[in-house]
Amino acid sequence: MTTITTRTVAYPADNLTMIGHLALPAGAERRPAVLIGPEGMGLSDVERRRAEALAELGYVALAFDLHGGRYLADPADMLARCLPLLADPDRMRGIGHAALDVLRAEPRTDPDRIAAVGYGTGGAVALELGRDGVDLRAIGTVNALTTGRPGEAARIRCPVWAGVGSEDPIMPPAQRDAFTAEMQAAGVDWRVVVYGGALHAFHHPTVDHTTVPGVGHHPRHAQRAWHDIVALLAECLPVTD
Repeated sequence: MTTITTRTVAYPADNLTMIGHLALPAGAERRPAVLIGPEGMGLSDVERRRAEALAELGYVALAFDLHGGRYLADPADMLARCLPLLADPDRMRGIGHAALDVLRAEPRTDPDRIAAVGYGTGGAVALELGRDGVDLRAIGTVNALTTGRPGEAARIRCPVWAGVGSEDPIMPPAQRDAFTAEMQAAGVDWRVVVYGGALHAFHHPTVDHTTVPGVGHHPRHAQRAWHDIVALLAECLPVTD
């Protein structure tokens, strides 16, 4: 297995001190890089492990923070923090840009070859970076078929891939339709994969605390969604020796 290195990085965003997880591939040369955004509960070992898996594939990867180093296991705390955030594109963009600045400042990062992948709230942040016109090579989201302010999707400059469970009550068919209509009207190169029988956050292993209704792990589709994300990166942001 490829030897990777990891470290935590502290940086300011949203009037908080964020604590991200940076994973670096072996070697010293510059590599393409990926931002990874977490679910609404916040950065956990799930996203840290995904950053490390991408580093093993040759990417510089930063799993970014949403809540100033906190993991919001209580659904009421999570919703109190995330609902206002999801309603404020400028705040989401601020969180995304702060993480992007950290990733770009890493000497191993090729600053012209960056993608953004996110889950839930972290996926919404990734989409807002695209709507803000950031030069990304790809955007991938799971559980985050969020729509933006009118017309701003036209600023997205890269392919967008989105995965969602067919039984997700938080991202129901009407929301999927609104998202795809926005992407199509903006001329975006978009794809949506609907995973049959899956609930919200189907990619995330079962947690030992209360969650919002409609959440459930689907191991088979979780693996498929990860493979789809890796394939998106291989297509749009290939690692070359």
